[in-house]
Order: sequence, then C-alpha cells, then structure tokens
Amino acid sequence: MNLRNLLPTPESILAAFVLLATLWGTSFVAIEAGLHYFPPLLFAGVRYAIAGAIVLGVAAVASGRTVPRGRDEWLGVAVAGAFVIAAYHGLLYVAELRISGGVAAVVVSLAPVLTAVFAAVLLPNERLGPFEIGGFALGILGVIVIADPMEAGLGSAALFGVALAFAGAVAFSLGAVLLRPLRTDLPIAALQGWAMVSGAGLLFVGAALLGESPAAIVWNATSVASLSYLTLLSGVVAFLIYFALLDEVGPAQLHLVGYAEPVVAAVGSWVLLGSLIEAEAILGFVAILAGFLVLERHEIAAYVGVEDALRAH
Repeated sequence: MNLRNLLPTPESILAAFVLLATLWGTSFVAIEAGLHYFPPLLFAGVRYAIAGAIVLGVAAVASGRTVPRGRDEWLGVAVAGAFVIAAYHGLLYVAELRISGGVAAVVVSLAPVLTAVFAAVLLPNERLGPFEIGGFALGILGVIVIADPMEAGLGSAALFGVALAFAGAVAFSLGAVLLRPLRTDLPIAALQGWAMVSGAGLLFVGAALLGESPAAIVWNATSVASLSYLTLLSGVVAFLIYFALLDEVGPAQLHLVGYAEPVVAAVGSWVLLGSLIEAEAILGFVAILAGFLVLERHEIAAYVGVEDALRAH
C-alpha cells in the first residue's frame, strides 16, 4: 500500500508526524479514562476488532489483496496479532489500572531501544557492540528511575504497573523483530488489519479466562467517546498516517514519534484528568531517549546528512 502521494511536501510530512504523535499520545489518556467503564482486556479487544475490520476494508479498496498466502504471510499475521496487538495492548491496558497514561507512555517509549537490541541478538545481519549495550543500559536505567522501587516499595501497585507496561514494550519489540524475516508482498495495511482482528480474538480469550464480562461494561458518554476515539482516530486514522509516513521516511526515523507520544500523553493527562507526571518519569524518559539516540545514531545521522562524519569518529 503506497500512500506516498498523500505527503508531497516536507511540511505535510511534519504535519503528519505531529498528528500521529498527538493521536497516539492521547490514546494513553483515552485508555486511562475508558478503564473506569470497561474491563481492560475486553476494552482492548473491542477496540481492535472494530478497527481491524475497518483497516481490512481500506486495504481491500486500496490494494485489492487482503488474504494472506503461504506459510510466511500467515505466520506474520500470527506473530503481529499475538505480540504487537494482543500481548502489548493487554499488558498496557492492565498496567493503566495502576499507573497514569503519561507514565505508561514514558515506559512504552523504551520499545525502539528494545527493538534494536532484539534485532542485534536475533537477526544475523545486526550486531550488538559497546554502543548498543550502552544504549540499552540507558533505556533500562530510565525504566528503573521511573519505577523507583526503593521509594515505591517492591510490592506497590505502581511498581507492578510499570513492570506490566515494560513487559508490554518487550512484547511489542520482540514481535516487531520476529516479523522482519517474514516480510512478503502482502500489503502492510492487510497485515495490520488481520493482526488487529486476530489479536482481538486473543484478547477476548484472555478476557474470558480472567472472568471479564460484557455485563461489567458501563455505557455512557465518556465510555463511548473513549472507545470511539481509540478505535477510529488513534486506531484507523493513526495507522493510515503511519503507513504513509513509513513509505516516506522509513522505520528508523518514524521511531522518533514514540518520543513525542509521552509529551502529548503527559499534557493530556494533566489537562483532561488532572494527573501530573512526576520528576522521576521525566528523568527516566530522558535516559530512554538518550539510549535510543545511541542505538540509532547512524540511521538518524544518515537522515540528517552527517553519516560520514559520524562514522569517522
């Protein structure tokens, strides 16, 4: 699915980047608000069942091919559905029962760092050198600062919430790396649509195992607004913007959107829910961002045109 013609100028690329960061950053706030009215796994499952059906419809119109063919394509759908949708979002939604959306967004911003490390360990053409190890260590240090286990207490709900969000970031990153050898000519929108639908199915299974009931859902203006926003705007619209940006700037630069999301989430939590992000989370975010910049230094340098100078040092 090539959406490159939708972003013809640098200004339109920047606008799309800002909009994507806004939609995904505010999704953490919408999750936090909606969890007052939905059981967590059912909430995530309903969101992605609807969003997946819509994305598959868009893929059918845009590319004409939506059904995976062969082992690799079906395996890719299974990996994306299990890791990127079900495990990541299931853990994130449960985490946000214990921590604010702003803190969850900061912890999840570790995902690009973890992706680079998993790639170096699992893929034959990647490597894990001193800089990569240092970048990973900075990211982990950031999460430890956010969790603040000595202050919070090892059994605290907040610490458990941070651990769940971190586990979600691990699941997302591992899934992203496992998908790389399975790339085919299946349109990315079709892959994402099937992943959403299959991931939603797994979330529903998890909800049933945990005893979550649809009867526990409270339908009111806030719950409908939260679900609609997550499904249509930060789900369907945001993923279409993501596909367009992926065509235009590539994955390394697009990872930077993950570092705008916590800022948006923190502001949104403060404005809409009155939640202030603490100094520890800010310091942790800085450490995570530094780790990412170390790990992706060559890709970022190439994008801004200073790769040769960087490799000389």
